[in-house]
Amino acid sequence: MFFGAVVWDPWLIVAQIVCLQCLYYLTLGLFLSLLVGTRVSRLSLVYFFDFAAVTTATVTGWSVIAAFVLTAVAGAGYMLYLVERAKKCLDFSATLFIIHLFICIVYGGWPSSITWWVVNGTGLAVTSLLGEYLCIRRELREIPIARYRPSV
Repeated sequence: MFFGAVVWDPWLIVAQIVCLQCLYYLTLGLFLSLLVGTRVSRLSLVYFFDFAAVTTATVTGWSVIAAFVLTAVAGAGYMLYLVERAKKCLDFSATLFIIHLFICIVYGGWPSSITWWVVNGTGLAVTSLLGEYLCIRRELREIPIARYRPSV
């Protein structure tokens, strides 16, 4: 094995996916409680997983959309610390949103709203591209080298 080689570790990948998914839903819950919880009498899983809640017809729907977009931005920050590699950001972002799609299908059926697809597609793009950008910036930072001066 040579320097810089990455060993394929499926348990690490599964742990990263689980951690990313949990952080995504915790952050979404935080933003939904701040933006939507103040507008509705009872916050429920409908706002997380039902495509009908993602709508441009109401102010509450716009609040749900804002919560999803803000969560996507936060997801990019999570990519920086959990994934740490720019070339893996698209894979992890797609996995995150595919799992979300499956949960939405189980909860409320196939999302038939174009707004839901646009919001989640935008979220995927934001999480992936911003995550890649942040990871590339970290990867390209100079490595500080301490200069030792011989004592005279």
